[in-house]
Amino acid sequence: QVQLVESGGRLVQAGGSLRLSCAASRPISRYNMAWFRQVPGKERDFVALMTTGDSSTYYADSVKGRFTISRDNAKNTAYLQMNSLKPEDTDLYYCAVSIRALVRRDISGYDYWGQGTQVTVSS
Repeated sequence: QVQLVESGGRLVQAGGSLRLSCAASRPISRYNMAWFRQVPGKERDFVALMTTGDSSTYYADSVKGRFTISRDNAKNTAYLQMNSLKPEDTDLYYCAVSIRALVRRDISGYDYWGQGTQVTVSS
């Protein structure tokens, strides 16, 4: 079992920045880590992921160049740096961990989830 706790979400103006954190209850160095986001009533969408091993990163087209995923294995924490925020980035953001070797961008590829942190971007 891995417990994940997200933090850092808040109200911010368009063009601003936020850094989300995801604290894990166990060492994360061997896991693929990802961020997803969801509007109530809609599907949970992939945002970014970082693989274990070589720490390759992958991003949704909608956030590429604006968001950066990172991890601090010593602190068992993953981060999502979000710059140039837009109103359409308003969502509940979730951190997820995959214990599997295959890297996936859909929710079925992840085994543990946090409770989410709300990001609201005002225009």
